[in-house]
Amino acid sequence: MNETASLRARAEIDLAALRANVRVLRERAAGAQLMAVVKSDGYGHGAVPCARAARAAGATWLGTATPHEALALRAAGLDGRIMCWLWTPGGPWREAIEADIDVSAGGMWALREIVVAAEAAGRPARVQLKADTGLGRGGCQPADWPELVGAAREAERAGHLRITGLWSHFACADEPGHPSIAAQLAVYRDLVAYAEKEGVDPEVRHLANSPATLTIPEAHFDLVRTGIAMYGISPAPELGTSAELGLRPVMTLAAAVALVKDAPAGHGVSYGHHYTTPAETTLGLIPVGYADGVPRHASGSGPVLVGGKVRTVAGRVAMDQFVVDLEGDRPEAGAEAVLFGPGDRGEPTAQDWAEAAGTIAYEIVTRIGARVPRVYVNETADEVTGGVPR
Repeated sequence: MNETASLRARAEIDLAALRANVRVLRERAAGAQLMAVVKSDGYGHGAVPCARAARAAGATWLGTATPHEALALRAAGLDGRIMCWLWTPGGPWREAIEADIDVSAGGMWALREIVVAAEAAGRPARVQLKADTGLGRGGCQPADWPELVGAAREAERAGHLRITGLWSHFACADEPGHPSIAAQLAVYRDLVAYAEKEGVDPEVRHLANSPATLTIPEAHFDLVRTGIAMYGISPAPELGTSAELGLRPVMTLAAAVALVKDAPAGHGVSYGHHYTTPAETTLGLIPVGYADGVPRHASGSGPVLVGGKVRTVAGRVAMDQFVVDLEGDRPEAGAEAVLFGPGDRGEPTAQDWAEAAGTIAYEIVTRIGARVPRVYVNETADEVTGGVPR
């Protein structure tokens, strides 16, 4: 038995699929640069390997949420442009500046801390100003934009920073035709025009996330930020399936069946006995649970491919394991149970698990825990056809 086969569970990461997805997204946003967003450990896929693969496929920027994620990329030897945007007071501004990382400022407190850190570092910071164009989350409100732009320009003239970008984020780009899309675009254009009138000369202007990259070409500007789509998952069912969008899911989550046993009719299964066997049957024990990221909300509904058939989680998902009713089938212990993957072999997808758990596919892949080893395949760049590795 090979090492992969002997694992309790594994998340297989197909880097050829990731590279193919990046190429598809670059084609969809022709004329704009592409930022590969690798926050939250590459949406659970592994930030460093995915960043390298995305770079190989033509991504010119890398994006993270936290500065520590960005610094980890630099420590791993990744060069080129890297941006991070989720800051709190007292964050590692100086370290980020010294690592030549683009930092985001969406308020005056951040700009003040950046200036102090740049003085300590003895070099100008690369700063991207973020506007809240309607998401209501991070970023500067339009009413406060003149103050932020004015202070940033003053700091730029003093040599403390370089304003490298003007950016914002959509609220409803995954809902085609939502009125907020046009409204945010209009606000963003106005705020960019104001900043440029005040002398800002950004390297990049960017607003588009994955769904906007796929469906809103007028939002592409100089740079698109692709997160979930890069990992081959549709940003929303309304936009189409992964295959319809020309994308291929990158992660396959599988486990080795730990036990197969007979059970009589009326036998309770797992905590609370929310499932009882309707007839004499066989039960299979799958050794992953919510500690591994399998959503407990998918108890009684999560689909799993075992022995060539899609089964359903029988009863509750526990911390380390769950059970499937094999309906008399007898796969051997050690047989593969595939929770989700691209769907090529009839296995469920992350979207199927999202629907079973009442969530989104982003959460399904991102929550897969650290005790599930990532196994990387197709690490060497190769030719691809139609978004699918040869």
